[in-house]
Amino acid sequence: MVEIDKTFEEAIAEVQTNGAKQTAVDWLAKIEEEYGRSPLIYQKLEDNPEALISHLLYKNAVTRAGALPPKTVELISLAVGAALRCDHCTTYHMQVAKKMGITKEEILEAVLIAGLLANSSVLAHAYRLVVPEKEPCAGTCSMQ
Repeated sequence: MVEIDKTFEEAIAEVQTNGAKQTAVDWLAKIEEEYGRSPLIYQKLEDNPEALISHLLYKNAVTRAGALPPKTVELISLAVGAALRCDHCTTYHMQVAKKMGITKEEILEAVLIAGLLANSSVLAHAYRLVVPEKEPCAGTCSMQ
């Protein structure tokens, strides 16, 4: 998992010392060195270093704050990327998962679960819209 190996305060100090543009370049280089490439969204955000730095700081705060182990977080990231049909996300997180030592079987299980839930969501949503009198929909359906 891509992490900035600094505290929030250290990261802000680096930005203040080196500037946003150079800090973004340095952090992307570290990510590319560690994983062979950086995610497409990071490459696109390089033109807006403040947004890239903010995104990476937010990502690190979220992944460090929780009780889930890094392996679980990476499998969730992979599964969500697959469920959202984001080729870049799925490819990148698959690469990171393999680098972390996550097995092919674990990766396949995460992707199968994502597919199962994505499929169930489509079916449940469509059923409620097609046959609303049998299964009234709460939430957004009741707003119509």
